[in-house]
Amino acid sequence: MDPHQNLLGEPPATHLPEAPQADGALAEAGDPAEAAARFPAHSAAWAALAERAFASGDAVAAYAYARTGYHRGLDQLRRSGWKGHGPVPWEHAPNRGFLRCLHMLATAAAAIGETDEAERCSTFLRDSSPTAAEELNA
Repeated sequence: MDPHQNLLGEPPATHLPEAPQADGALAEAGDPAEAAARFPAHSAAWAALAERAFASGDAVAAYAYARTGYHRGLDQLRRSGWKGHGPVPWEHAPNRGFLRCLHMLATAAAAIGETDEAERCSTFLRDSSPTAAEELNA
């Protein structure tokens, strides 16, 4: 028997609800800020803003956008029954906005020298979804 095996098992996977209007607004918007303004709880819009800011060299803005989307995602996870740990599968498309924010928060934190936070967020991402960590770190 593995002495590190969790005998209680993991909690069930958390699946965020579908958000077709917010997804549509993000897909149609020329600027993800438009979708974030219309649907501020939609983590995918914040993730898109963070990714764009980071790609343009603005790690501080990326950090702020990612942190906003991360916290909005945590609120949604809790409302969906998440108890602070357990799988948040990448395979469930509505979870991807939160997971992308978590990845960008780790990335931007590292870029601005917040090493402890970057490590915590990277670990949280791997623990929540190894697939997301692999996909987003590729």
